[in-house]
Amino acid sequence: MAGKSSATEMELPTSNLRHRSTENGSTTKVVVTEAGREVDKRLDKHESYEFGGPWGVVAIMTGFPILMYYLWICLWFYDGKLVYPSSVDDVQPFLWRMWGHVAKDASPNLYAWKVYSGNFFFQLFIAWILPGYQQEGLPVPSLNYKTLMYNCNALVCLYTTLITAAALHYYNIFRLTEIIDNYGHLMSVSMIFGFGVSLITYLYAVLTGTQIRMSGNFFYDYFMGACLNPRLGSIDLKMWAEVRIPWVIVFFLSVSGACKQYEQLGYVTPNMAFMILATGFYINACAKGEECIPQTWDMFHEKWGFMVIFWNFSGVPFSYVYSVVYMASHDPSAYRFTTVGYVSIYTVLCTAYYIWDTAMAQKSHFKMQTQGITKFRKTFPQLPGCVVKDPTFIQTAHGNRLLTSGWWAYSRKPNYVADWTMSLTWGAVIGTATIIPYFYSMFFIVVLLHRCTRDFERCSIKYGKDWERYCQVVKYKYIPGIY
Repeated sequence: MAGKSSATEMELPTSNLRHRSTENGSTTKVVVTEAGREVDKRLDKHESYEFGGPWGVVAIMTGFPILMYYLWICLWFYDGKLVYPSSVDDVQPFLWRMWGHVAKDASPNLYAWKVYSGNFFFQLFIAWILPGYQQEGLPVPSLNYKTLMYNCNALVCLYTTLITAAALHYYNIFRLTEIIDNYGHLMSVSMIFGFGVSLITYLYAVLTGTQIRMSGNFFYDYFMGACLNPRLGSIDLKMWAEVRIPWVIVFFLSVSGACKQYEQLGYVTPNMAFMILATGFYINACAKGEECIPQTWDMFHEKWGFMVIFWNFSGVPFSYVYSVVYMASHDPSAYRFTTVGYVSIYTVLCTAYYIWDTAMAQKSHFKMQTQGITKFRKTFPQLPGCVVKDPTFIQTAHGNRLLTSGWWAYSRKPNYVADWTMSLTWGAVIGTATIIPYFYSMFFIVVLLHRCTRDFERCSIKYGKDWERYCQVVKYKYIPGIY
């Protein structure tokens, strides 16, 4: 079988599970079988609660914003130490102190509203008017396997944003230094956006009858989302929010921290420069590879609800760069490295980034190949190994194919391992000065493990015995030879 299968052949759980593409690197277009359609119908229905059900999601929606405030207060006002009541009698005064910091230093003031909403609507505007690369998404089961087109203009939007921000800073219209100084105020506004947009999206889906996979419990459905593919004209809101809001803020928080250091010290520390490089890597990767996003589970299956919206609008930008917040408010002597230390952490970052970037590209390009797409967009930088030539895969009875080449021959989630390694360096860049910047990597590994569990369970239902055979071929979930 040289990668050519008829619809009849794909309906059968074939014994020859490793297939190769044709010699020119293309693969025949995947056809979803009738059995596959039945499984997809099941997956598009609510069968069980996740995240602890209604009570669990209420706890998350309540607890996470409180945790974000608490960690920021500890970092900004208490030298990065985790503060707590010294006795039972101190509980009430402690809570009042915490509330005092939120009310005074994190109030949703006019400045924060102007900056956050200004960026929000600017990103929406340029996404609407600027040209982009047209990418076809995967067939959507709930739309009778219709494919949606995505206007991928994140890269031109990114550089438009960079030029605009540089001009505003240079002419003293909007000083980038002010962003980090108003961290708490901006965080509060971001939370309001997160809760508000989640509610608007939920109500819109219900009122227009476009809701999907509903449980019937308001709090759970508000958290998980009601709609799958929300659009505003040519803008796919889910993809737009995933790239344009969180990573733009994360990057400019790092730039703001560097500007503040330069104004105070006359130079930028290698640690702060590391965070500009790290966040720059991430935002550029998301922008240059935006056409790969429609091939991901986030777009194909995950609904656009509070879980995704709040995380993109507030959680990511205001809990991933605590190291920048610390460095912007502390003397460099608290986190200075040796030359060997700097070389090591930069090397780890660049290596993990290479694996993450190419692994994501390999998987997405392979999925495009199964749609008959063989010409891929070329943007800077195109890293060697981003496309697997003559890929091997497992043909499933569902009709889909499971890649077993490239990085994906060694691990079922090589991208997650590399992504988490990068997150660890974002905290390690300040050494042992405080544990709070490690929150990103600690929280992220919990998220990734939970996400993998959800993904593997879904794949087990979707592919059945073919998934078991895939797991025999690709034995390790994360780290080859270990786990």
